Amino acid sequence: MFEFEIIQELEPNAEILEIIKDYKDIVKNGKVKYLKGTNLQFIEPTEYLITYPTTLTILKYKINEIANKNFYIK
Repeated sequence: MFEFEIIQELEPNAEILEIIKDYKDIVKNGKVKYLKGTNLQFIEPTEYLITYPTTLTILKYKINEIANKNFYIK
């Protein structure tokens, strides 16, 4: 069985929270974790889910790994 250890909890970005303050939203904190027994690290992005008036998911990564942008709109 794989065992993960959380290295760091990622807090929501204040700029994005300011932009989406007028919408109904759910924010899920991201995590940086590593697989025990290896040197592999995994990044779970901070997820901003806007539920009203439309449905939109914004994923914010700790590093610029997708097209040199700070966030990715799914």
